[in-house]
Amino acid sequence: MAASHARHCIIAVDGSEHSEYAFEWYCKFIYKDDDEVTLLNIPEVNPTVHSKSPNVALVAPEIMVAMARQEHDKINAEMQKFADKLKQHKIGGKVKTIVASKPGEGIIKAAEETHADLIVLGSRGKGTVRRTLMGSVSDYVVHHAHVPVIVCKHPHKHVHPEDLGS
Repeated sequence: MAASHARHCIIAVDGSEHSEYAFEWYCKFIYKDDDEVTLLNIPEVNPTVHSKSPNVALVAPEIMVAMARQEHDKINAEMQKFADKLKQHKIGGKVKTIVASKPGEGIIKAAEETHADLIVLGSRGKGTVRRTLMGSVSDYVVHHAHVPVIVCKHPHKHVHPEDLGS
């Protein structure tokens, strides 16, 4: 009989209550003592900051640096909060932030690089029209992952068809 290996789980977190719910749901229903957990954050890239648009040149460099530093500090604070949650739940793991132009692609790439056995992420609960126009990170991950994906829907934060009117 082959020795079992620790299961590696990636939990995508972005500081939203949806990702917090997904993390707590994982802790309550999925977590096993020998799991290796990576809390993965992929910050949304502001296209105006990273584009070659002529409008970017109108912003003073020191303002751009201050904006970047403020965003960096915000991400660090969010990830520290999740690192603290790992400790509170006595779960061994790490927090990791990567930059990717599309969060879904970043999650898939990280899962492949770390040989993840499971991906857990929250769902923002966008309505059908908005999801159709903008796409969905969870839809992308479900369709492109080579491992099981659990999408945790916050029970009180979703758009229901009856809420949209006629």
